Amino acid sequence: MVKKPITPRGQIVSALRRLWLRSRERSAACKREKYTCQRCGAKQSTAKGREVKIEVHHINGIDWNGIAEIIRERILVNPDNLEVVCKPCHKKEHKA
Repeated sequence: MVKKPITPRGQIVSALRRLWLRSRERSAACKREKYTCQRCGAKQSTAKGREVKIEVHHINGIDWNGIAEIIRERILVNPDNLEVVCKPCHKKEHKA
């Protein structure tokens, strides 16, 4: 019996976090606030002995595992539910 490939949830979450860390939205928030903590006023710094790292917090929270499950259910589906087609046929399918 051939084992079906399943992308582990941890790998999905890790990829999502990397995407978030490089996102335009996160970068825009950092620039908007001039890389300064909005609670205590600390500025990001890489000066030796005075390093301060800032993070961007989702006010409404985020459920990484929930998002990973949606991706697994809708995008990383069982290979039996995938069809390999050429680009022109794929475009036709989505125009229909």
